[in-house]
Amino acid sequence: MSDLPDARDGLTRLECIILWQLAELQQERGGGAVPTAMLYGRVVEHIDVSVEELQRVLQKFVGA
Repeated sequence: MSDLPDARDGLTRLECIILWQLAELQQERGGGAVPTAMLYGRVVEHIDVSVEELQRVLQKFVGA
């Protein structure tokens, strides 16, 4: 997995997958909140990531 951001959008592969799966789940759930465990399950289908790494990226997205 590359930790280098893509030159086109500045996102890493992991960040892109998280945002893609988050959008998919939000649409499936009618725009509602998505449980982190559900998001994690979808993300690990595409890339090997720990729970801690997923949470770190989510915190980065919300500015925490």
